[in-house]
Amino acid sequence: MASKHHLSSSRGRSPVSIFIVLGLCCFFYLLGVWQRSGFGKGDGYAIEMNKQQFNCNVVSTLDFEPHHNYVPNSDSSEPVDKVFEPCDVRYTDYTPCQEQDRAMNFPRENMIYRERHCPPQEEKLHCLIPAPKGYTIPFPWPKSRDYVYYANAPFKSLTVEKANQNWVKFQGNVFKFPGGGTMFPQGADAYIKELATVIPLSDGSIRTALDTGCGVASWGAYMLKRNVLTMSFAPRDNHEAQVQFALERGVPAIIGVLGSIKLAFPSRAFDVAQCSRCLIPWTADGGIYLMEVDRVLRPGGYWILSGPPINWKTYYRTWKRTKEDLKAEQSRIEELAESLCWEKKYEKGDLAIWKKKINTKSCKRKFAKFCESLDADDVWYKKMEGCVTPFPEVKSANQVAGGELKKFPARLYEVPPRVANGNVPGVTPESYQEDNKLWKKRVNAYKRVIKLFGTNRYRNIMDMNAGLGGFAAALESSKLWVMNVVPTIAQNTLGIIYERGLIGIYHDWCEGFSTYPRTYDLLHASGLFSLYQDKCEFEDILLEMDRILRPEGTVIFRDEVDALNKVSKIARGMRWETKMMDHEDGPLVPEKILIAVKQYWVANGTSTDE
Repeated sequence: MASKHHLSSSRGRSPVSIFIVLGLCCFFYLLGVWQRSGFGKGDGYAIEMNKQQFNCNVVSTLDFEPHHNYVPNSDSSEPVDKVFEPCDVRYTDYTPCQEQDRAMNFPRENMIYRERHCPPQEEKLHCLIPAPKGYTIPFPWPKSRDYVYYANAPFKSLTVEKANQNWVKFQGNVFKFPGGGTMFPQGADAYIKELATVIPLSDGSIRTALDTGCGVASWGAYMLKRNVLTMSFAPRDNHEAQVQFALERGVPAIIGVLGSIKLAFPSRAFDVAQCSRCLIPWTADGGIYLMEVDRVLRPGGYWILSGPPINWKTYYRTWKRTKEDLKAEQSRIEELAESLCWEKKYEKGDLAIWKKKINTKSCKRKFAKFCESLDADDVWYKKMEGCVTPFPEVKSANQVAGGELKKFPARLYEVPPRVANGNVPGVTPESYQEDNKLWKKRVNAYKRVIKLFGTNRYRNIMDMNAGLGGFAAALESSKLWVMNVVPTIAQNTLGIIYERGLIGIYHDWCEGFSTYPRTYDLLHASGLFSLYQDKCEFEDILLEMDRILRPEGTVIFRDEVDALNKVSKIARGMRWETKMMDHEDGPLVPEKILIAVKQYWVANGTSTDE
């Protein structure tokens, strides 16, 4: 009987019923997953994952449009450890590592006092740098190239000092930039047209440029018409706010100087470098400054010199120097150029152009002292050396040392030579291509949230932890440019970024960046805070971000949940509106995205309504 009863029970559970039960189980499982993916209404699992004050709301409530209105701090149920007060109005243009008072404590020889000298931890400011009263979001590009609001950079000295050189003019409530320079008072366009008779500026061969002693960066501004990205630099000196003017115009620039420390760029970075009456003593200290330019100039690149001592026969009285002195200086520059494997291609009037040989086999130099360092890209706070950076080895006289680059824009996604040659550990052609696909996907996700992303609403953009440059490559547009920052504690990928035809710089985010306040429209920080978890205080990094971000500017953070919770808590005390959102692949991914918008406010807590 027992066996018969068991038999009849088993017959009752037919294969069809078993299939139905399994089907229902699968259906409810998939329903639960759908609900928790962000498409359904059930978000309990994501909330459970992020108990530490994690907010998974989409950022639809954030306003990315410029209004120039003071917005009071929003009430929030989230706790804030600290509310940061505005700094005194005298810090409106504060540059922590290039402050005049600190600079005066350092030697003047070799421009050491104009180099980076950052405050120790106990002297760092822990307040918010105010915008000047009347501050207005800059004109959109390309109008910004020619006009800057006076209230944003209220410094008139250059309009007087450089009045006959067409640097800048003051008109009503704006500065106008006619495009002139000391050596091209008739305008940068005419000057660049002459350069183009020697240098191929129109076919994509030239993409990255360096302007040493840039003034207000008019050369870089007009090189953009040729799709050339110029890294311009000048010191913070008695020429007030020249770099600030450049960035207000929407032109890449940093505060910097050729002094005793190596430039914070990798070797073979630039296709062309220029000095237009930059007054750098090229023959001093055995030609050490020219050797540093050679280090960052790629094989086959060009060096442009306009100004002393070129055309000394015409200008020796104006320059108040003897013919013999100027003739000797030019002869010494010629000798140095030969030792660097540079060949003079052009000299006419005020202009001379040299071209660097593509490899050592094509060079017949008499003598050169070569640098012994095995890493020409190890430059952060490293002393400049009076030696020549060797060319990478080649197998034939026609091969470009370090690898030949495609013309831009093909160069942007072509596998860079440093990757193809295995120069960066762990980066292969396959991983490089996968990184590009990943950042295209991520940037598209950002654009779905920030509707104005990729438009001229955001002109000056910084990627604070740039990796292989995938973020900047995915954004590439004439409407914007990206400063790709490779942290000094991260893997050294900046050479790859330059080989792609992008620009950037090395930096340690435990210190202030070499720029003026309010110079970037959007900051992107992917994995930055996890990287600096045990290196320095999050508060210091965020206050520096606030300093360089324009009022109503936007920040995109991408990081682990714990890091972003800490960031969000600090940011809410900085007059930033913040919203957390899930990774584009759903809430189960531990990496999250935090979007922040800096509120508009000005010095003395006053408001300016329009």
